[in-house]
Amino acid sequence: MTRRSHRARHRRLLPILALAVVLVGGSVGTALGRSPIVRGRGLTGTCRVLPSSNVWNRRVDGLPVRADSATLMNRMGLTRSLHPDFGTFAGYGIPVNRVSALTPRSSVSFTWPSESDPGPYPIPANPRIEGAGAPGDRHILMVDMAACRLWELFAAQNAASGWTAGSGAIFDLRSNALRPDGWTSADAAGLPIYPGLVRYEEVAAGVIAHAIRFTVPETRAAHIYPARHHASSLTGASYPPMGLRLRLRANVDISAFGPQSRVILTALKRYGMILADNGSAYYISGAPDPSWDDDELHDLHQIKGSMFEVVDTTGFVNGS
Repeated sequence: MTRRSHRARHRRLLPILALAVVLVGGSVGTALGRSPIVRGRGLTGTCRVLPSSNVWNRRVDGLPVRADSATLMNRMGLTRSLHPDFGTFAGYGIPVNRVSALTPRSSVSFTWPSESDPGPYPIPANPRIEGAGAPGDRHILMVDMAACRLWELFAAQNAASGWTAGSGAIFDLRSNALRPDGWTSADAAGLPIYPGLVRYEEVAAGVIAHAIRFTVPETRAAHIYPARHHASSLTGASYPPMGLRLRLRANVDISAFGPQSRVILTALKRYGMILADNGSAYYISGAPDPSWDDDELHDLHQIKGSMFEVVDTTGFVNGS
């Protein structure tokens, strides 16, 4: 089975100026990943982003600390800083394309077809692509809120012969089903990306009620639930496996942070973050939005690896 590593993200400076909102051609929502309607925790439009019994949506602040937490945290880095990989700039973060039954479907040719869902995919005429115009993962996320369906592509390119991608995955947001064990997705861990994004509408509502996606530079050639895939040749027990869940320690004082950052940090205490890809250390993923306060998000760099602990998620599975 082919194992692949996503390209590590380049470190980038948060921009000072926000860009104007640009509507996505062929989509049915607002641009920059903001949902047109929000109704309650985990709800976007009429669709919940995965069932409440899904591990992404369940709190871990009551679970025990993993026995090898200190070893794993030392390997990932105790002095490295938390980094929000999103902000006001439309090209910084993982954007979301809102699609509908009216969005034209496209066939996609995959580099790893044996681990990809064949589609077709509802790619808008002018889709918002992560890092478009620069080297990177080039994810395209497409969400249909009426159908509760999610399509995700990795390394997407529109060539003269049509759309190509490294891999692709389709998820029913009403289901707890996982991909077959050993399969990638648009993410190295074989997980959906969208449920782990920090999204502005959640922060504006005052709560993020799910775990957050994050990356580290070195991972183990192993994966644990809910991850289905890994992308490494490293075998040492000190390296973190894909699917590892961290949480911010309960005694970390977050009272001096701004309101946007406090919502994020509270989520990291309650729901934690799930290791989903190889990339820069402690980069948490989010959707760009002009309403982010970049200066405030920059303050999250004060949070260090030493402030986290690894959660023991043994037996912590979907539907429990």
